[in-house]
Amino acid sequence: MNTIRTATAITTLGLVAAMMAGCASAAADPGSGETSAPVDEVRLGYFANVTHAPALVGLEEGLFEDALGDVDVTTQVFNAGPAAIEALSAGAIDATYIGPNPSINTFIQSGGASARIVAGAATGGAALVVREGIDSPDDLAGTTLASPQLGNTQDVALRKWLADEGFETDTSGGGDVQVTPTENAQTLTLFQQGELDGAWLPEPWVSRLVLDAGAHVLQDEADLWEDGEFPTTVLLVRKEFLDEHPDVVAALLKGHEAAVQWIADNPDEAPAVINGAIEKETGKPLDDAVIERALEHVTFSVDPHADTFETLVENGIEAGTQKEGSIEGLFDLRLLNKQLEAEGEDTVSASGLGED
Repeated sequence: MNTIRTATAITTLGLVAAMMAGCASAAADPGSGETSAPVDEVRLGYFANVTHAPALVGLEEGLFEDALGDVDVTTQVFNAGPAAIEALSAGAIDATYIGPNPSINTFIQSGGASARIVAGAATGGAALVVREGIDSPDDLAGTTLASPQLGNTQDVALRKWLADEGFETDTSGGGDVQVTPTENAQTLTLFQQGELDGAWLPEPWVSRLVLDAGAHVLQDEADLWEDGEFPTTVLLVRKEFLDEHPDVVAALLKGHEAAVQWIADNPDEAPAVINGAIEKETGKPLDDAVIERALEHVTFSVDPHADTFETLVENGIEAGTQKEGSIEGLFDLRLLNKQLEAEGEDTVSASGLGED
């Protein structure tokens, strides 16, 4: 039977095993859906966020287990993208739910050798929330704002938006507005204590600061994008794993697609299931009002919205958190589109940035 367990540390044994597995397998064509060597586990990363609900639902409802069959799924929970990328790059995990900017960073920094985006997961669900007394961008001069982690998707969005509003920031916390990367739960505590003036966060943390700490939304990120659609979460797979085990990735995608569909088909049950998964990871459930508000601001889809990624690259460069480089080849949507075609569903596009 497929088992699910949570990994809390990257062990030397795990790294050695990953290296040995890599050496033992010959590469296969991901587009063929065939594999060159058996594997008995896929190691999956995700965050305990509403924007990662397909991961939470897929695990809670046994959808990954059903899709993967004899292949176990083991998990590791992260706070933000850069930490997940470290684990992926070290070979400690095989795939992760993650924001687009860390995905872009690892691809550029590795010259395209590190990973591929194989599906979208969520759009929307991020905003800048601030304390009472801040009613316009002009009021932010001299304030201290948080983001989940330097270089993560919300950190880049915050720095880019501040630059557009005429504020200078730097990655050391200086400038007209001090940006302080802070773990999400700590951000809530510091905001309640009056030590932060606001934060650019993903859901459910936007809703937590609004409903639990008296913050208000100064800038919803959806208002900055055409039709309000911007990628918040994608499914990223280590390239070596994708090359060697496309059949396992295809099964993982089947579970992922089933989770996205389950959320759409079960709007009344989804909040409780997602909240139950968050409680398991954090030790405390969200208030019903928080989870309901958060879900109102997030859309779940397997479309990664590849057409936005060139803009995301430009934003990261302007924010000073990313090197210049090409992202051609970042997407490999062949396995996903093969499934969608078989189901009679519309396929999704890599927008010239990879295989589809």
